[in-house]
Amino acid sequence: MKKSTTIIAGITIIVIILIFLMLKSCIIQNTKPEKCTVLAIKVTKIKEGGVKDIVFYKDSTEFYYINRGLEQGLNLDSLNAKVLNKTVTLHLAKVLGGITSKHISQLALGDEIIYTEFN
Repeated sequence: MKKSTTIIAGITIIVIILIFLMLKSCIIQNTKPEKCTVLAIKVTKIKEGGVKDIVFYKDSTEFYYINRGLEQGLNLDSLNAKVLNKTVTLHLAKVLGGITSKHISQLALGDEIIYTEFN
């Protein structure tokens, strides 16, 4: 009976560690340009979403966002004037095994970088 308790405890610890590592890999931190997916989209709509996020729509269903962009000095009116109906370049962060997220790490219009998380 003692041996089975030890095995169950060991399996429980391994499962907890695996869950922790999986959740940690979903957090976007210190994104690097070479570890992003680069995508060019034509922005059809911009709006606030979530908690002060700025959401850029490629079409009615496909969107990408700058997390808490309104808290970082970006403004919806100026973004609408600058990028609405124009093609922008997005650097999208990757999470969990290289899956591309919808999180914008950098937004550029031509050679002008409008927003970046890169240091």
